[in-house]
Amino acid sequence: MTTPGNPGPDAPGPSRAATTRRSLAFHPDFRRLWTGDALGQLGAQLTGLALPVFAVQHLDATEWQMGALGAAETAAFLVIGLPAGAWIDRMRKRRVLITADLVRAVVLAAVVALALTGHASMAVLYGAALVLSCASVFFDVAHQSYVPALVGLDHVVEGNSKLQATQSVAMVAAPAIGGALLRVVSAPLLIVVTVVTYLVSAFAVGRIRHVEDLPAPDDHLPLRAAIAEGLRFVVRQPLLRRIVACTGLGNLFHAAGEALVVLYALRHLGLDAAGLGLVFSAGAVGGLLGALLADRLARWVGEGRIIPVSALFFAPAYALTPLASPLRELGVPPEVPLVAGGALLSFGVVVYNVAQVSFRQRLCPPTLLGRMNASVRFVVWGSMPIGALVGGWLGSTVGVLPTLWFAVAGVTLAAVPVLASPLLGLRELPGAERPVDRPTDDRPAGDDSPGEPPSRP
Repeated sequence: MTTPGNPGPDAPGPSRAATTRRSLAFHPDFRRLWTGDALGQLGAQLTGLALPVFAVQHLDATEWQMGALGAAETAAFLVIGLPAGAWIDRMRKRRVLITADLVRAVVLAAVVALALTGHASMAVLYGAALVLSCASVFFDVAHQSYVPALVGLDHVVEGNSKLQATQSVAMVAAPAIGGALLRVVSAPLLIVVTVVTYLVSAFAVGRIRHVEDLPAPDDHLPLRAAIAEGLRFVVRQPLLRRIVACTGLGNLFHAAGEALVVLYALRHLGLDAAGLGLVFSAGAVGGLLGALLADRLARWVGEGRIIPVSALFFAPAYALTPLASPLRELGVPPEVPLVAGGALLSFGVVVYNVAQVSFRQRLCPPTLLGRMNASVRFVVWGSMPIGALVGGWLGSTVGVLPTLWFAVAGVTLAAVPVLASPLLGLRELPGAERPVDRPTDDRPAGDDSPGEPPSRP
């Protein structure tokens, strides 16, 4: 098995080693993908601030409506997440990325036009969020499936670290920029900036010169069988099952609390939009630090052990959000616990994501990457609209603060699958050792019964 940073047994010698050591900053196509990702992340973060602020301040959204908006933003992962992976494995991923960027730009432009003409409503935001979530499904699955083919398996950890660093920089810069702009412009005008970033992102990705090899049409399985093959791969891998369980449960309860965070900060803690933007920016610094240190921490702690270790950050970090309310009564400015919690949470999440996404990419055969990523996303992101609806319902019945503590309890439980697993004893994670089994002609297309059991790490 080829390990990161080391050539395989059939490597041609020194030139391969030199290539392995060369930073992806010198890889032209990766730089183009990196640029497009940076602009897309900036736009996404601006939208993530502008839409809920617009809903709370201009449309007087209730707790339930904020939960429904949060659900709409991720609903597509639950509805079309699985078939999207099968479709993407049959498509050119660069084209998928460009199309997704253009769709998001058009939808947000329509939201701006409706808002400026006085026709905005929560129904408009729901519809826009649903379309945006569909585009995000295709973009995110194609993005994760494209990186290994673009840079090679030896560079996936470095590539993912750089992309996570970009996301963290966007999380630091965008809320502060957006909060400052919201002092002088309305939320719809802020979304105009997002439209521009998506358009420029599509242009940058369009300049990638890498030529993708698509499977021959005759190799395509029926859609149902293709989906089952991706699910089968995830279910058969013991460590991958643990990671998916942790991420899925964490996202479920995180979404329940996250649906109410903007409302909680603006109405209960008394922050304004600009102050909230600064809080989000300062908290995101932890994610930037995590992205810069993720590769080094994985080597120091162990690429298997770092997954459960980073999951330990989730619960105490998330608890600082509801603690902001009682601490304010003691004279502590609410910005202090919000920033501290955000920094700790973003640090842990980024380190966790770099490790587990790199593991998935190395473990999975290239022809199955889209379906594997879609199967994982179906679980870990499909839980989010459910969590957001639960959060909105609880917020409207028992109150915002009890709902946030409910989310803290759930996030605490989410770490158990990886903490009580062999991951704590592993320094190195396994990679792909053989192609995934395909259903034979005498197996029904939808049958996901196991074939040869995978080797245990």
